[in-house]
Amino acid sequence: MDTTALMTVASFLALVPATIYVLRPREARDLGFWAVTCVALAGPLGWSLVQFSGEWHAGFSSNLWLIITSCMILFALLSASTSHGWRLAPLLLPYLLLLGGLAVVWGQAPEHLMIGVAPDLLRFHIFFSLGAYSLLTLAAVSGLAVFLHERALKRKTRPTFNSLLPSVMDGEVLELRMLGAAESVLGLGILTGMATLYVETGQAMEFDHKTLFSLLTFGIVAGLLVMRTRTGVRGRQSARYVLLAYLLLTLGFPGVKFVTDVLIG
Repeated sequence: MDTTALMTVASFLALVPATIYVLRPREARDLGFWAVTCVALAGPLGWSLVQFSGEWHAGFSSNLWLIITSCMILFALLSASTSHGWRLAPLLLPYLLLLGGLAVVWGQAPEHLMIGVAPDLLRFHIFFSLGAYSLLTLAAVSGLAVFLHERALKRKTRPTFNSLLPSVMDGEVLELRMLGAAESVLGLGILTGMATLYVETGQAMEFDHKTLFSLLTFGIVAGLLVMRTRTGVRGRQSARYVLLAYLLLTLGFPGVKFVTDVLIG
């Protein structure tokens, strides 16, 4: 096994203890939680820093590791700054483990490299796009937690798994905060993308799949934020819109990368 494959597998394994640990009932963020969270963050973060220390990797696997790293950073900050953000872990960490598995499987897929440091505008565009996707990931996880609670109430059941998640009220607060932040950062990502394209080609907009899905996501999130404040849309209905927005951005961000780098090659 070469060094790249070894580090990729090691980064994946770093996510496993946290994924197992958070699926056990607990009432607070204990020392064990912070220990496994730090390990889950250190693995992907270290591998991402190694990958992007020289050539800029733009492949599907590299993008997945960046997403995992960004989500783990935001989750750690959310866990430290709120009293209930850590309860998203039972949904978030298995999902990130799945992404890590995909990154391992397609770690040898061909990718395009940008020699040296990416131009400033492009670097900002990548940063904002990654931040928006990670924030929307946390919003989608929060919305899914609300959805699971309300479905259980409708069915008059009390699944053990739901007790690990934030309450409906806490989940809705997290969802709204993450949505507001994601909308702002996504807007900056779209603007920096337009600026980058204009500098490179003289055109401000190119309606490819990535642009279309990003604009649709921006519109859906904007509409949902308006409805949340003016019409009181919440609960499962709001969660459905959040998950739809997340699906569209997934198709536009890692989805397009999967098609171009893996399926087409």
